[in-house]
Amino acid sequence: MGKSGGTSRRREELGHFLTTRRARLSPAEIGLSVSSGRRRTPGLRREEVAVLAGIGTSWYTWLEQGRDINVSEPVARAVGHALRLNRSELCYLYQLLGISPPQTKATVGEHPNLDLRQVVDECLPSPALVVDSLWNLVASNRSARLVFGLTDRDRNLLTSFFCREEIWSRYANPDRMARMAVAQFRVSAARHYDDPIFNNLIRTLCAQSEKFTQLWHTHEVLDARLSSKEVDHPEVGRLSFDTQSWLLDGPDRIRMFLHVPHRMSDTRAKLEALLAAAPHHADVAAVADRATA
Repeated sequence: MGKSGGTSRRREELGHFLTTRRARLSPAEIGLSVSSGRRRTPGLRREEVAVLAGIGTSWYTWLEQGRDINVSEPVARAVGHALRLNRSELCYLYQLLGISPPQTKATVGEHPNLDLRQVVDECLPSPALVVDSLWNLVASNRSARLVFGLTDRDRNLLTSFFCREEIWSRYANPDRMARMAVAQFRVSAARHYDDPIFNNLIRTLCAQSEKFTQLWHTHEVLDARLSSKEVDHPEVGRLSFDTQSWLLDGPDRIRMFLHVPHRMSDTRAKLEALLAAAPHHADVAAVADRATA
């Protein structure tokens, strides 16, 4: 897909995103008085968003329709405020519009020579893995593979989670995991709409998972991370984790996920037993290339 195709796709996604954000708000939530009677429009009307943002109704309508119009940063901010967008959603809006998002402080410097396999192995017995912006698996330690059921064929965490029942069924609350995962993935999606690898990934997921398709079309955007995660392992039973993640600065925007055994559980002891029982020679650190499964 060429540049014009990518631009067209982004504007299509922009229109859908604005429509879904508008639909989730009610006039009462934002202090608008409305006349009695049934409203045919779910959520806010376009003219109400325009009034809140201080822009013309026709102009906002063109924006939702994906027309090729220029949007300044102050106007983007005003639209975001009118739609009550959170920080992640506002950054996503900026990316769809092709303007620089609000700057955030980098928390980790670039480490071009860092051996990611060594890093995740140092986290043992805690499960640790690293993914890129398309959630391709870059590195994982033995504990992560044993806990989550990952094998050499698992190249992308989204396809593994949504398309492999043996992985989906390990999570104590897979529906909650699914919603958070897709909403998180949307954060990095805006910069990939003209990427054929990304589009192939979405087509594959939609073709193989009805659940993913439903969640993808809600257009929910969320950068918050799951603070806890529970897994029902077939050999050692319930495992409880506190989860943390770090975005590693650089062109690939890779992210590391660390699952720390919950302090008030027996998870650490179970992990140590699981690692001791598993054959070490079969666990070679998984490194995925850019191609999706």
